[in-house]
Amino acid sequence: MSDLDKKNCCSNYRSECPLSCVLELLGDKWTLLIIRDVLTGKHRYGDFEKSPEQIPTNILAERLKRLVREEIMEKVCYQQRPPRYAYKLTPKGADLIEILKHLTLWGVKYEVGMGKPPEKLWNLSSKDILKNQETTISKLLTNKGQTSDA
Repeated sequence: MSDLDKKNCCSNYRSECPLSCVLELLGDKWTLLIIRDVLTGKHRYGDFEKSPEQIPTNILAERLKRLVREEIMEKVCYQQRPPRYAYKLTPKGADLIEILKHLTLWGVKYEVGMGKPPEKLWNLSSKDILKNQETTISKLLTNKGQTSDA
């Protein structure tokens, strides 16, 4: 990234501090939960709506747009009529797996929340995530949205 690109990138944030910028991008109540859902196999808008945290639909739509705009996720059309989209992580987004693992471990260690963490997170690498979601998206494209994990 050139110095000019870095300057333009940082101009969207309050500070040039990388942690501050990341928190502005990912630090709200919902964004990491959407990423968690993609990491655990959810890819469609309706899948995200069914999450136990019940993200309001207006916030879900805005967060998905932002994640696509920031190149953390990619939007893939799997059905033309009516248009239906699936969301997948980019390599930039898949690299967040380690952050989510560490946040989850911290929560377990200090008993923040009583639920069981998603099993799918523990043995995945960013490379595994990218491969697995390509398989799921391919099934959506082939079956016009009908998958066995829906």
